[in-house]
Amino acid sequence: MTRIAPATLRGWIADGRELAILDAREEGEFGAGHLFWAVPCPLSRAELRVPVLLPRLGTRIVCVDDGRGLAERLAEHLAGQGATDLHVLDGGTPAWEAAGFVLFSGVNVPGKAFGEWVEHHYGTESVDAAELKRWIDAGRDMVVLDSRPLEEFRSMSIPTGVNVPGGELAYRIGDLAPDPATIVVVNCAGRTRSILGAESLRRAGVPNPVVALRNGTMGWELAGFQCERGQTRRYAPGVPATAGVAQGRARAFAEASGVGVIGPLDLERFVEDPDRTLYVLDVRDPGEFARRRRPGSRNAPGGQLVQATDGWIAVRGARIALLDDDGVRARMAGAWLRLMGHRDVFAVEGGLDDAEPMAAVPPSLPNVPLAALRDLAGALIVDLARSVEFRAGHIPGAVWGIRTRLGALRDRLARAERVVATSPDGTLARLAVAELGSLTAAPVQALDGGTAAWAAAGNALASDRADPPDEACVDVYLRPYDRNSGVAQAMQAYLDWEIDLPRGIERDGTVSFGV
Repeated sequence: MTRIAPATLRGWIADGRELAILDAREEGEFGAGHLFWAVPCPLSRAELRVPVLLPRLGTRIVCVDDGRGLAERLAEHLAGQGATDLHVLDGGTPAWEAAGFVLFSGVNVPGKAFGEWVEHHYGTESVDAAELKRWIDAGRDMVVLDSRPLEEFRSMSIPTGVNVPGGELAYRIGDLAPDPATIVVVNCAGRTRSILGAESLRRAGVPNPVVALRNGTMGWELAGFQCERGQTRRYAPGVPATAGVAQGRARAFAEASGVGVIGPLDLERFVEDPDRTLYVLDVRDPGEFARRRRPGSRNAPGGQLVQATDGWIAVRGARIALLDDDGVRARMAGAWLRLMGHRDVFAVEGGLDDAEPMAAVPPSLPNVPLAALRDLAGALIVDLARSVEFRAGHIPGAVWGIRTRLGALRDRLARAERVVATSPDGTLARLAVAELGSLTAAPVQALDGGTAAWAAAGNALASDRADPPDEACVDVYLRPYDRNSGVAQAMQAYLDWEIDLPRGIERDGTVSFGV
């Protein structure tokens, strides 16, 4: 492991070689200020994030934090996993800023900045909330398509809206709006997925009038209108009747954007290449991926992949191979990734020929003492879930903690006679047993099956939106509607932040969108 100066890292960003910049802080801390090309890899979840972000440990890696020593600890973990080309940014983000370079707030910044570029570059048309409300009330011939994942749609949606995640839009629009006179309105929570969804349809050559809902559900509520809750309206599953039309449209957009097309043999050669990082991403809906998948692939639904690329792809200059059934969704996602600046992007024809039903491969976990549900009485239960998950539902009496900050529970741990760690599926709980054991003389176990096992047994979960309070939720970048106060102000601030991103990337000078 070597230390490098900010100027050195700035040069590496531009040299064209593979490079991963991993920020070891918690997501909320990362969101307060980070390098544009940095990817969050919280030390508290490193065992789970590293295999996703770094399929080849031999690539060039720079670990970053804010100067607190977390980067060094992440580098030590990576070295233990076999990483060889390891570096730490000397002085962290304060040194980067002191050198005159730009820091960005927020999360998923590359995708969201790209969305703003797309709107300006292509002139994506939009409609504001008041106008859309008039259209709905007047019964206009239109469809409102919500481009977010289903769980987000359920939490809040525009009246009459139908859930069609962004990666599915160009694939299914022919079935959803067969009359070319029907207006298509695409929305998300804010701006990015509304813009990218609408422009996907426009780039695909859909004949319908297509507009984005300006500022999404946030704009709708800021205008004084009510979102619906708990809706489940969704596209019809299966292959759409108009899939053939969609294939032609997607092929044209992908060819114009420079997406490569390879077959299974080419993909195998990429897999076996020891000198290049390869991401094999299945861009289908999660339900399809769960039913059958190619061994070694990861699910990255197309719309989410483009908006939150840094959730799957950490290595600049890596190869990206995209899989789906008939090429529509892979080509659409690939075209946008090319326009984002990723060089080597490929749609794999026949990439699912060897797909089969298979269970997810669990991460390698330490062998630790396990507790059954019947063993919880009298134990201090420590829940390692994300803070927003803990708020939504936890075992009654459990206390919340971040794995790398369990010292905050030292007093309670010292008084405990027994300690049981839990987490949504039990994975983080097992990883935390040793750390908890270093803070207490009491025996420490992990709950077998985690909190999911508690709920599956018919036990009630407790919920409290104020526990932990907003200021303690450093493990997540709280969305405006996750907050307990100042929600409207946070929504407006978020929208203003998105709109201002192009100015930030202009100052940064390392970002170039378009082919």
